[in-house]
Amino acid sequence: MAEIKRIVLSGGGTGGHIYPALALYQVIKAKYPDVECLYVGSQKGLEADIVAKEGLAFQSVEIQGLERSLSLENLKTAWLMLTSVHKAKKILRDFKPDVVIGTGGYVCAPVLYAASRLGIPSLIHEQNSVAGVTNKFLSRFVNRIATCFEEVKSDFKGQESKIILTGNPRGQEVVATPKMDTILSEQFQLDDQVPTVLVFGGSRGAPAINQAAIEAIPSFAGQDYQVIVATGRVHYDELRQSLKQELPANVRLVPYIDNMPSLLRQIKLVVGRSGATSLTELTALGLPSILVPSPYVTNNHQEHNAMALVDHGAARMIKQADLTATSLVETIQELMADPKNLEKMAQSAYELGIRDASDRLVKVLEEICK
Repeated sequence: MAEIKRIVLSGGGTGGHIYPALALYQVIKAKYPDVECLYVGSQKGLEADIVAKEGLAFQSVEIQGLERSLSLENLKTAWLMLTSVHKAKKILRDFKPDVVIGTGGYVCAPVLYAASRLGIPSLIHEQNSVAGVTNKFLSRFVNRIATCFEEVKSDFKGQESKIILTGNPRGQEVVATPKMDTILSEQFQLDDQVPTVLVFGGSRGAPAINQAAIEAIPSFAGQDYQVIVATGRVHYDELRQSLKQELPANVRLVPYIDNMPSLLRQIKLVVGRSGATSLTELTALGLPSILVPSPYVTNNHQEHNAMALVDHGAARMIKQADLTATSLVETIQELMADPKNLEKMAQSAYELGIRDASDRLVKVLEEICK
């Protein structure tokens, strides 16, 4: 197997594409301390700020997604693709990477396509149970397709020999996070010994989940479990002001949770969206969940993600159209009142988890490097 000396990472638009790339880089760096890394993204995506904070070299190309209907914007997209491929080729020729890794988002298209045209080994990482448009396009040109769900294989017809199940690097990162036995008392002034439910809608929050949780707060009062509701910073002030009474002693309302992996280790049940990163964390740690898929994502992939857990008994699903304070409270009450079933769900989630994803990916990269 070849030693990895120089890598290019590409992925952008959302944290779900960026954080797996950065988690993988940390493991590559641990094994190959002298590795040089260049991140190629878009100036418009979150990656421009996130990657800069990590101290990695960053270069950008301009690209956008295709409209689903015929439009002049698609002509612009085609033009941007051509010019971005040209720029990506120059970036790759100058940097001379051993391998190029794409973790999703439109920006990967010109970068990984350019790598294939230049004969540079490449890999795409698909985090969801339904493949994204960019990864479907790139699957014909890359050397390997790394996946997190068995179900996604059917989206890469004709490329089955390239597919390898690796899992999401975020899972390995979460498992490696130190446990904090007193995080509930120190950070939230709750009891470290009482079962706790976490309700959150991702880093930006989810208005539908927030609304149901806020309306459910009176029903949480006096229960034999605790509840933490993370609203997202954008929504917190308005929701806090909307409360007509003081929070019960067993409920906390917070805008954001910085050290989520540490908190998750002390949680009994999670209520949240079913994005790829969230489900990776839940299965890596073996956490039962109530999933509320976002209906606003491409190809309804969050519902497909959720069903991958529901079908294995690791989660319950409430569709957003059916989410109310009543349905939320009833489902939480049912699960929290049955510790044996909750433990079965936890075990099912754990069995679905892959806790060495980055190590698996590094092996694949070593195999395809020249």
